[in-house]
Amino acid sequence: QVQLVELGGGAVQDGDSLRLSCKVSGRSMSLYIMGWFRQAPGKEREFVAAISRNSEYTRYGDSVKGRFAVSRDGAKDLVYLDLTNLKPEDTAVYYCASNAGWTYDLSAFNTWGQGTQVTVSS
Repeated sequence: QVQLVELGGGAVQDGDSLRLSCKVSGRSMSLYIMGWFRQAPGKEREFVAAISRNSEYTRYGDSVKGRFAVSRDGAKDLVYLDLTNLKPEDTAVYYCASNAGWTYDLSAFNTWGQGTQVTVSS
């Protein structure tokens, strides 16, 4: 069973940058498409980014395109989400998720970390 642990959240100012990490354990990360999602209070969980097994393909949610970047390091079993030009509306709990399938549908991501809080102040 794969386990996911997110690190790197915090409180920052409008326009700042932050890097989130997700440590994968239990099974080889190479078996999974990896994704990042976020959920703000009172809102539904939102897709942020995903990266294919070989890192050749990435996908982003419309609200973060051009500001966030997803990457992965197979040697360290880490997935990263680099957040730049942060805005108050990016405030949310950010979740790492794994997907053993071949689609990028939300329902295909079936293992989740506990989440890490990102708070952006104006």
